[in-house]
Amino acid sequence: MAAFFIKKLTMLENYIKYLNFLDGKLSKFFTEQKPYIFCKEGCSRCCKHAQFPYTSIEMTYLLTGLLNLDRETRNIVTQNVVKILEEESSFEGEKFRYDCPFLIQDSCSVYQYRGILCRTFGLPAQANDGALLMPFCCYEGLNYSNVFDIDKNKVSEVKVKAVNSEFEPCGFNISYEYLTNPDIGREFNFSFGERKPLIYWFKQKGKY
Repeated sequence: MAAFFIKKLTMLENYIKYLNFLDGKLSKFFTEQKPYIFCKEGCSRCCKHAQFPYTSIEMTYLLTGLLNLDRETRNIVTQNVVKILEEESSFEGEKFRYDCPFLIQDSCSVYQYRGILCRTFGLPAQANDGALLMPFCCYEGLNYSNVFDIDKNKVSEVKVKAVNSEFEPCGFNISYEYLTNPDIGREFNFSFGERKPLIYWFKQKGKY
């Protein structure tokens, strides 16, 4: 039993090393693309009405953050989870969407422990044909909206020149499938494990 917990702890430590590596890369990307980024404290559009995929190792780390919260905040998260699960139980559509239960007053209560998708959101992804796949907030007047032509569904060269930035808008290889590829886990000596929407992890007994 002790060996099992030691192995699990080691995997979590290796996952954190991967996150530190990933955050270093993302920090550089966000810095270079700063003229096109409008993320700010209190903007929580990306935390609402979604499914939020989480792998097993991501969930383990997230729950570590939950345990580190003060009792009052932890209770709020628990209440949010219960409410969402009640809504899910009567949902009859194909994809159940909800606001993240860790979102409190438009702020992430476990920001340090957030998942990989949360860390990458806001940057454009690079499509196979070279096109930029903009974050949905672009179409709501946020990230990259100052240089993106919605009618033509592409970056406007005229608008980019007006920004006069050293770095042009570009796409990054940040798809969730790529960043949670088993090969990456093996490289950092851990396993991502099973993947499912965040709220469904809480269906398992004892998760909250």
